[in-house]
Amino acid sequence: MFIRLFAFFFAVSLTHAAAEPQRPNILWIFSDDHTRQAIGAYGGRFADLDPTPNIDRIADQGIRFDRAYVGNSICAPARATLLTGKHSHIHGKTGNRGGFDHNQQQFQKILQKHDYQTAMIGKIHLSGKMQGFDYWDVLPGQGSYYQPEFISEAGSEIVEGYVADIITDKAIDWLEHKRDRDKPFMLMVHHKATHRTWMAAPRHVGLYDEVTLPEPDNLFDDYENRGIAAKKQDMTLKSTMRLDTDLKVRSEANKAKGFKRYRDNPYPGGESGAYFRMNDEQRAIWDAAYDPRNQAYFDADLEHGSRQWIRWAYQRYVKDYLRTAHSVDESVGALLDYLAANGLDKNTIVMYSSDQGFYLGEHGWFDKRFMYDESFSTPLLVSWPGVSQSGTVNSDLVQNIDFAETFLDLAGAPIPEAMQGRSLLPLINGERPDDWRDSLYYHYYAYPATHSVRRHEGVFDGRWKLIRFYGPGVPGREQWELFDLKKDPLEMNSIYEEPEHAEQIKRLKSELTALKEQYQVPQD
Repeated sequence: MFIRLFAFFFAVSLTHAAAEPQRPNILWIFSDDHTRQAIGAYGGRFADLDPTPNIDRIADQGIRFDRAYVGNSICAPARATLLTGKHSHIHGKTGNRGGFDHNQQQFQKILQKHDYQTAMIGKIHLSGKMQGFDYWDVLPGQGSYYQPEFISEAGSEIVEGYVADIITDKAIDWLEHKRDRDKPFMLMVHHKATHRTWMAAPRHVGLYDEVTLPEPDNLFDDYENRGIAAKKQDMTLKSTMRLDTDLKVRSEANKAKGFKRYRDNPYPGGESGAYFRMNDEQRAIWDAAYDPRNQAYFDADLEHGSRQWIRWAYQRYVKDYLRTAHSVDESVGALLDYLAANGLDKNTIVMYSSDQGFYLGEHGWFDKRFMYDESFSTPLLVSWPGVSQSGTVNSDLVQNIDFAETFLDLAGAPIPEAMQGRSLLPLINGERPDDWRDSLYYHYYAYPATHSVRRHEGVFDGRWKLIRFYGPGVPGREQWELFDLKKDPLEMNSIYEEPEHAEQIKRLKSELTALKEQYQVPQD
């Protein structure tokens, strides 16, 4: 009798266990400044180069979000938003300078309480000791492409090699040797690339040598029909790019000057000394690639700032950018292959994104910061085998304030009311809630600062974009721009002053006010 009862209850327990869904692992891969126009899955002018075959695998197996955006297009604030699910004015990180309050609520702390293992490896750009991670091993500040320093609970170490390879090795080592295999995990793999100064791995310095990259249609934008902000920024290829560290033109005099500068501090906090962090083998490969290119540049005797020079600078800059992106793509491939080889792919949701978009010559620019689409947008690709439908394209308005809530929802953990975004899980499941948002709020604060982009805020509804530039450096301390992206996708002509758009402007200003109230935005 006892044996029959035991068998009965054991069978029932197995039935309940089998019915209870297994919580997914989460692999979040994040890059720096990797704009979606440089990702093959998004098409665009580089698609024929097939620049990101492994990142594209995520899109092929899952969902490509075509309207993913950020709330503040600059590195540290975007990462603080990722952790907190809040806009900059709430989490306190409005620019790259200053500290970050690690004591505040963050999604990974909640995951820990719900029996998830949490790990963070790579670039986080938030000073101070990480919290809520069972394991963390991060780059200080911007980090370095070569021989990077890493900081962990155990202290700091300088690791020989190329940063993307080291981050990948550390991530796989954690998966293989350091995690508890009886618990689900949330692993964040954060790359330094594709951040300035775009230093490629030795094996990639020859990529695209025989290619002439297509130029954007507005490479020679003259900023007519826009306000002071577009005209007075300091982020052009023509005037802002540094010939030595950005464009890698290093004469013997430049090399000598640079070596003297970094001789006493070979591992500076910044990255402009990256060339001098290379070992002899790495530098030999680098010089073999760049010295002939630079000699050709000197022989051409281009007039600095001329159209011909800008075209040359564009080719040099974007090729270097795409070369660093290639190392990120290889890392994604290695991680996907590891999941498959170890039976983890079936219950691991893989997500790829960047802290914001970036200009690859559009408007004659590099960098980010503006609410114009190239920097306002960000790539977002999601694959969840058995749940997300392969090759799906989503066009709903999503924002980086949604990421933290999505991680919590995936783990079955509660989402705090103080978080300001929404879980993307319904969209991943192919279900659009009836009350999904129909507009987004944006706010950039860091002026005066690097690149001299004026402070601005704005609202975007998927077609119409209204931007308010305000404060120091703006005549009358306020200017407005309005764009209809259906008719003007390159955002070349502000139509704010055209009388026929008065009702549209009134509607968007009302929406902007409502969003500021919803997100508790203080006065300027």
